[in-house]
Amino acid sequence: QVYLVESGGGLVQPGGSLRLSCAATGSVFSIDIMRWYRQAPGKERELVATISTESSTTYTDSVKGRFTISRDNAKNTVYLQMSNLKAEDTAVYYCNGGVRAVKGGNVWYYWGQGTQVTVSS
Repeated sequence: QVYLVESGGGLVQPGGSLRLSCAATGSVFSIDIMRWYRQAPGKERELVATISTESSTTYTDSVKGRFTISRDNAKNTVYLQMSNLKAEDTAVYYCNGGVRAVKGGNVWYYWGQGTQVTVSS
């Protein structure tokens, strides 16, 4: 069994920073492409950032220059560093990632449980 466990959410003032973590646990040999999504109340889930196995990154326009996605393959963990946070960044943030259970095995994609980020004064 594989789980993606997110942490690091919370309440922060506008202009502040948070770092989210997403750790793949259980039967994990390696992680593949990893993504962060978010879903605000009453809105559809949107893709925020993607990181490839070679650490190439892409971002949605609204977070470019403020958010940074990174990965630590030794820890099977992906991060989302969020800076200069705005009220409109308030959402539940979800990790979605590919996991390989054994060397050379198939990649299966999983979702984390979500972590709440609230930006408010």
